[in-house]
This record gives sequence, C-alpha cells and structure tokens, in this order.
Amino acid sequence: MQNNPQIPAKSPHSKTNASLETNDVTDASERPLGVYVVSVVVGLEALALGVAGVWSVISLFTQPVFSLASAIFLSVLLLGLAVALSAVAVNAYKGFRWTRSAAFVWQLLMVAIATPTLLEGNVALGLVLLLPPLAVAFFLFTPKVVAFSLRTGTSNKVL
Repeated sequence: MQNNPQIPAKSPHSKTNASLETNDVTDASERPLGVYVVSVVVGLEALALGVAGVWSVISLFTQPVFSLASAIFLSVLLLGLAVALSAVAVNAYKGFRWTRSAAFVWQLLMVAIATPTLLEGNVALGLVLLLPPLAVAFFLFTPKVVAFSLRTGTSNKVL
C-alpha cells in the first residue's frame, strides 16, 4: 500500500497543510520541562565561561604573564566557548536538533573535569561540576525532549 503514490505514507511527523500553517511556532505549553533544564544549565555554563573569559582578559592587563601568546589564546578560547554555548542554550530552547549533540559533548567534557575533582577529595566542587551535566545528559535523551527537537513544521526545516 505504501508504494501507491495516491495514498500518503503515515508517519508520526507528518502534518496536514492546515496544521503546518497554524502551528509553525510551537506553543510554550508544548515545551517539555527537560528543554528548560537543558537551556538553563547550558546557559549558566556559558555565563560561567564568559565570566572566566572576562577575568582572563582583565588579568592580562593587571597580572604578570609568563607567555603573552598563551594568555591571549586562553582568553579568546574562553570567550569563544562562552559564545558557542550561549548559542546552544538559546537554540536548544527553540528546539533545534543540532543542539542536542553539542550540549551532550560539552556535558561529557564537564564530567571529565568533575571526576578528578571528586577523586582529589574536593567533594563540594566536584558535585557542583558533576550534577548539572548529569541532569542535562539525562534530559537530552528523554523521549519528550527528543520529540520536541525532532518536530516538523518549523519555517526553517534544515536546522
């Protein structure tokens, strides 16, 4: 039956033309809790990187540096990561599918930083670095968040 071009294939993502016109923007009530958690945690991580980047730039002018090139590179890297994570947080809130992989990779890096911190005996800092990434990694793979990021009917179907 599916080979017949007269009968459209049924898929969970297919919508009628009328629903595409009226539901181009997903209502905030349809946004799952996990999307909020992912967006807020990644946004806070971006903010922390931004603060560290600004602090690094300020310390370039106020502290003696051993290598000016490395200090500049570190500052640019921190600020660039802050901008990239900000974009991930905003677009995860909007429901773009590419943000799930970017957020997951960053959370794996955060876990890689938190693990030695915990093993060194700094439990408070280790838990602060470990628990939010674990929450984000959990919510990234919940069915509601996956379905929200895979929805169709947006004006820009490529992203």
